[in-house]
Amino acid sequence: MIKLTVADGDEGRIDKALAKHFPDAGRRQLAELFDAGAIRLRGKLAKKGDRVVAGDIIELEREPVSGDALRPVPDADVPIEILLERPDVVVLAKPAGIPSQPLRAGERGTVANAIISRWPECATIGDDPRDGGLVHRLDIGTSGAIVAARNEATYRALRAAFGQGLVEKEYVAITDARPVSRDSDAPLEQRGDHVRVDHTDGLPAYTAFTVERANDHYALVRCAAQTGRMHQVRAHLAHVGAPIAGDALYGGKPLDDLQGFFLHAAKIGFPVGGEKLVVEAPLPQRFREALTIAGLA
Repeated sequence: MIKLTVADGDEGRIDKALAKHFPDAGRRQLAELFDAGAIRLRGKLAKKGDRVVAGDIIELEREPVSGDALRPVPDADVPIEILLERPDVVVLAKPAGIPSQPLRAGERGTVANAIISRWPECATIGDDPRDGGLVHRLDIGTSGAIVAARNEATYRALRAAFGQGLVEKEYVAITDARPVSRDSDAPLEQRGDHVRVDHTDGLPAYTAFTVERANDHYALVRCAAQTGRMHQVRAHLAHVGAPIAGDALYGGKPLDDLQGFFLHAAKIGFPVGGEKLVVEAPLPQRFREALTIAGLA
């Protein structure tokens, strides 16, 4: 058991206090410790949003792995498709069910593992040692376009573009109903493995919706996300009465006997090397099959 004492100046949320103490561990690894019940505050199980004051004792069952130990290892068996390959950037089509990056040391089967297998120069690029050059992430259950930089300068430029809202992201989703609104600007706050609308502590988020096809039970919705919060499209669709089919975490019902939910990153546009690139990711076979079952093909 590891015991830490909260210092003066570290008061506030416990997750932020731990992030200061373990700056190389990464947000996701700390979140995993919370979800596993491996962190205690004042002798009780801690949640990410708990508040700490100077002198509080935080107990961890294990220390987060950090530094080079977290870097992904090459894995050429990950099934990814190359949508764009340039000397400065690559865009890949991520299948649903494959993580963007490893959560723990030595983990294989992620997009980052596949990237450094083909482009070894990406292994040391990124703010998080697990990035493998990735400039953003997609949920495990989401398919579609994902971008990685092949040099540090491009990584910095693309991260800045994401932060400044210069990246255009379009998703398509099969939803259980039509959205009751054309957009959502509900602020979002992370709570463990999901996010929720929180008008007090939530971060700004905006998603616009366009219904492309619909019937009495399902809709095919195109979603334009101007921000990049965790689970943003999933949470906003649920908030406007149209959870994604199969997305049980946000109230979506199973689509026949198909596994997983149906959200696809269909298009991404971003500035790089003095030009604007727009890359589209074709719908995967499982998504096309779902459209047929939902009567939206």
